Amino acid sequence: MDHLWISIWRTIVSYSILMIVTLWLGKQVNANRNYYNFALSITIGSFIANMGFDYKLHFFSMLAAFLALICIYYILSIFSARSRILRKWLSGRPSVIMEQGKILDSNMKKIKYTLDDLNQQLREQGIFDVAEVEYAVLEVSGKLSVLKKEKYQPIVKKDLFPANIQSNRNLPIELIMDGVVIEKNFNELFTNQWLDQQLKQRNLKVKDIQYAVISSNGSLFMDLFADGLTSPTDME
Repeated sequence: MDHLWISIWRTIVSYSILMIVTLWLGKQVNANRNYYNFALSITIGSFIANMGFDYKLHFFSMLAAFLALICIYYILSIFSARSRILRKWLSGRPSVIMEQGKILDSNMKKIKYTLDDLNQQLREQGIFDVAEVEYAVLEVSGKLSVLKKEKYQPIVKKDLFPANIQSNRNLPIELIMDGVVIEKNFNELFTNQWLDQQLKQRNLKVKDIQYAVISSNGSLFMDLFADGLTSPTDME
């Protein structure tokens, strides 16, 4: 009977700790959007199960190990938020599966992704004909992001002005992220000198830019660290 009450007490305490930690860590863990979030979720589940049901294990020793794990994750989250290289290493990178309507079999072989996988994920998005797809990117979360060809896209407001529609669309090109220039993404059209000129026209410096990207239609989008919003929306 003592074991029964001990298990109940440990389960209540373990579940309470889990709820507190989950609320503290936020939505990133719940979404399992990258490798180390997924690994943490699995490990947390194992810890909580043992803390709650295995009365042969010392509760406070398990609790100390559990809190150490959470601290490690929190420290890694802080460093990865400041370092794009570390973020890529921890979170992984998306893989381009289709480009300009062509299936990239070499990329698929690298990640052990088959045509059956591609067709299944396209069908899940209501696409039964692969010929409708312009770009397909397999995200780190395992979800497939799809950009349809222009003629298969739903009608939007800009379609009322067909002269403005571009026939060629490309994947966005990231030029600046977290105030750091991404040198490898420059090409003959978008050069370092071109970017400097764009910044001078806007009276900005690289350190002012949180994110700069060439969108799929060829236009430059910039987002500053200083948003200039007096009361931004903060909705949970």
